Amino acid sequence: MKKALFLILFLPVGVFGQDHTAMIKKIYDHQLSESPAYENLRALCKEIGPRLSGSPQAAAAVEYTRQLMLDYGFDTVYLQPVMVPKWVRGSTEIARITNSDKVGTRELRTVALGNSVGTGPAGILAEVVEVKSIEEVNALGKAVAGKIVFYNGEMDPTLVNTFQAYGSAVVQRAYGASEAGKFGAKAVIVRSMTNRRDDIPHTGSLVYKPLMPQIPALAISTNDADLLSDLLQDQKGLKMYVETHCEMQEDVLSYNVIGEIKGAEYPEEIIVVGGHLDSWDVGEGAHDDGGGCMMSIEVGRTFLALGIRPKHTIRIVMFMNEENGLRGGKEYARVAKEKGEKHIAGLESDSGAFGPMGFSSMGEETSRDKIKSWKPYFLPYFVWNFDKVGSGADISPLEDQGVFLMEMEPNPQKYFNYHHTEADVFEAVDKRELELGAGTMTAMTYLIDQEGLK
Repeated sequence: MKKALFLILFLPVGVFGQDHTAMIKKIYDHQLSESPAYENLRALCKEIGPRLSGSPQAAAAVEYTRQLMLDYGFDTVYLQPVMVPKWVRGSTEIARITNSDKVGTRELRTVALGNSVGTGPAGILAEVVEVKSIEEVNALGKAVAGKIVFYNGEMDPTLVNTFQAYGSAVVQRAYGASEAGKFGAKAVIVRSMTNRRDDIPHTGSLVYKPLMPQIPALAISTNDADLLSDLLQDQKGLKMYVETHCEMQEDVLSYNVIGEIKGAEYPEEIIVVGGHLDSWDVGEGAHDDGGGCMMSIEVGRTFLALGIRPKHTIRIVMFMNEENGLRGGKEYARVAKEKGEKHIAGLESDSGAFGPMGFSSMGEETSRDKIKSWKPYFLPYFVWNFDKVGSGADISPLEDQGVFLMEMEPNPQKYFNYHHTEADVFEAVDKRELELGAGTMTAMTYLIDQEGLK
């Protein structure tokens, strides 16, 4: 019995089906020697720049990626209309300590949170109260009335999966303004979502809860958060002045960009692969999510370049408005349901363009087991982790339609050094890591197409 089990475990992959080793090597070799992904990302970041939903730059990115897919010879390329929010940051934000016994007047590095209302030119001057969580705000209740609430909850440095640490801490950024506003707070300041100590503030989306007061919200850098916390320990009645000029305007028309390579055997069955084209306005959106978009386009381009005619339709999607609304992902799923489309899988890249480590997935366990059985194909490329449960944000609305969902998982340790900041620029992306990611996404798409998930 033990001998039989040994043989099953260590027989070559191809014994139980077609051996795809040679084609997967061909895919990786092509990416590592001939991929245009890095130069395409350079153009997206440097020639177009930040791509906030509803902005002229977002519109330029729509046309740029549409033209790329046309130039590469996709069978069909089209735009899917979607109405998106248009949030405008306005002039430079101010966060200033005004009466410190130790440092006097001190400017802090700050950035308004996305979707926030502004203070207007009069600004807000108020006493600061520090909390570590929304629960602390609820415990203080009316004691925060008339004050600026400073959320100083850190990402847990002991969590090796930084996305888990982010998920636990980001609730204060997302809902902190509403929770403080309901007790009469005038504004909130949030510690930036990163474990790194530096001077770079991180923006990101907040969500105002219905029927609750909408108050201004800003983030400050981790170094400034530590400074502010120290000053508050030593001095009661410390005050700050904050000023922002952001506003939410009327929704505007934008588009998801869709390119298809028709399946030869099952053209009505779709494998969707994508990333989100929009970004925040403070950097160039290179890791979040320009790299994911360029890697996704490479999946289709590589199929065509290597003469791989897929069995199923491969659909590449540049989703619009993941950052402050998820409108593109929701609209894509709505249209797919309305048309009765059959998606057999969705694959997304939205965790940075760092070296790929594996895939998360969610869906039927038999399908997850099949994905895991392909691990030997990826081990030569140091892609090894297939156990995590999860998927990307833009494909998540397809879950209700029974679609098997996946996300490529890069090394997570540096992502939150750049996430939603001015540091998320083209120069922060490594060419080889981007190409390895594109090869990994293409290889997984190829296996799903050739072997199916049943």
